[in-house]
Amino acid sequence: SLEEIDKNGEADVDLAGRTFLIRKQFVEDTRAHRIKDAVGRLKKPILILHAPRDHTVGIENATEIFVAARHPKSFISLDEADHLLTDPEDAAFAGRIISEWLTRYLAADAPQATSPIEHVHVRETGEGTFQNAVQAGGHRLFADEPESVGGLDSGPSPYDFLAIALGACTSMTLRLYAGHKQLKLGRIGVDVSHTKIHAKDCEECTETERGRSRKIDRFERVISIDGDVSEELRGKIADIADKCPVHRTLEAVAKISTTVKRGSP
Repeated sequence: SLEEIDKNGEADVDLAGRTFLIRKQFVEDTRAHRIKDAVGRLKKPILILHAPRDHTVGIENATEIFVAARHPKSFISLDEADHLLTDPEDAAFAGRIISEWLTRYLAADAPQATSPIEHVHVRETGEGTFQNAVQAGGHRLFADEPESVGGLDSGPSPYDFLAIALGACTSMTLRLYAGHKQLKLGRIGVDVSHTKIHAKDCEECTETERGRSRKIDRFERVISIDGDVSEELRGKIADIADKCPVHRTLEAVAKISTTVKRGSP
């Protein structure tokens, strides 16, 4: 499209299935730069990624850059990818390659905490609307909300954390029971889902609880045992799971003390 751009001052150019308006000023600006000479003066590690079937930028361009660059330098072929990495798998592959390659040249991240703490600390990161950094003891992770409600989906939601607590506690309680009774249960798995339902629809609730005109939180727990379990033992496992401390906490009425203070969170 260069002739059309020179003649009309601009042109619509197709790049990997997407249309871009390219103006004459852009072409003149790029012609004024000597990319190959600049690369030779970088004195920095360089990674070049190129797709053999890229019809926008030929392999000869990547070759010139690679030859001009000083060591250390690396070249990665992206196989079937197009110029704009429109296939999510190609984009993810390129991202992983870049990330791993950079670890050799970037200093490791400083730890968010120098020592474990005895309580759980949650603090907004400033990224997105809901993302929070969580520190529990010496462990660090994110809490967030799904993209469907305005979050970044970078970590479990608050109710996910409740479900995680119930599932983990159930598995650990059953492992203690199996060890005490010398049972060969095999590997234990727990699936937990959370919903809010009307009290009248709650099968596990008492008649008094069903009579209340409100919604309640319901956690559905499915325990998987990697091994042969008799019907009798299956019932015992369900009973022991109900004795999990987090299970008891969720079923009991908890009290929460709140203090608001001024200072850095």
